[in-house]
Amino acid sequence: MNLKVAVQMDPIESIDISGDSTFAIMLEAQARGHSLFYYQTKTLAYADGTLTAFGQDIKVKDEKGAHFTAGEAHRIDLSTQNVLHMRQDPPFDMGYITATHLLDLIHPKTLVVNNPTEVRNAPEKLFILKFKDLMPETLITRDVGEIDKFRKAHGDIILKPLYGNGGAGVFRTHGEDQNFTSLLELFASAYKEPYIAQKYLPDVRKGDKRIILVDGKVAGAINRVPAATDNRSNMHVGGRAEPTELTKREHEICEAIGPELKKRGLIFTGIDVIGDYMTEINVTSPTGIRQVKRFGGADIAALIWDAIEARL
Repeated sequence: MNLKVAVQMDPIESIDISGDSTFAIMLEAQARGHSLFYYQTKTLAYADGTLTAFGQDIKVKDEKGAHFTAGEAHRIDLSTQNVLHMRQDPPFDMGYITATHLLDLIHPKTLVVNNPTEVRNAPEKLFILKFKDLMPETLITRDVGEIDKFRKAHGDIILKPLYGNGGAGVFRTHGEDQNFTSLLELFASAYKEPYIAQKYLPDVRKGDKRIILVDGKVAGAINRVPAATDNRSNMHVGGRAEPTELTKREHEICEAIGPELKKRGLIFTGIDVIGDYMTEINVTSPTGIRQVKRFGGADIAALIWDAIEARL
């Protein structure tokens, strides 16, 4: 099976190939004989019933400093592609949402991974609300009084933007925090949407586990341990990746959400688990598959392509 594959992503020249999941997916596609077309979201264009993108035919190589070669830039009709990977990073803003609407025009004739309708309908900090028994105590609001009550009820809490990503804007605050009012003023000036507050989970010091699911089934996991001076475990802000095994509770979480992910066409997802609680379901551009393989786990890029090819 030789497929035409388009990849919608951030600038390829600036990625860190040692940890980039999109790059791993591209390497596996190429190894299977599929052709690759790379473009950035800003080049999408719709006219006269046709959705196009301006980009380049590309070849990739697992070599730092020389990880790709690209042909002359040209515009293509995206409906001519067999598969399209929507892999640009959040923030999940109106630009992101608009891209999902445009890609809806070619899916499923061109299989978009993940299903753009369901990506739009499953914001990572809101989709989790469908699984109340699996998540920590959570409040979503921008009402200062409600946030203050939540903080007083739970002591330590985490406050973060509802549509943020990569650990940006994540704060830990407690009942005696004299910066609390200033923090809410900062959020009010920076974000138009509600905020999300969650009960602080001390188990985060042991790690925030990223569990990757392919077509609703567990494919692998890594543990991400925050630096001593930070509450965030995201690897690009200093978190340390380490190998891990799933607990009974984590298997239960995955079994509970897996059928819903598969039904929605969310082929490649990643969930975040701290202690006994799931804190997010990542459906936009999950990461971690290169780290899983590096620690001796499954080749998740291959599993993703197995799932895609089975659908075709």
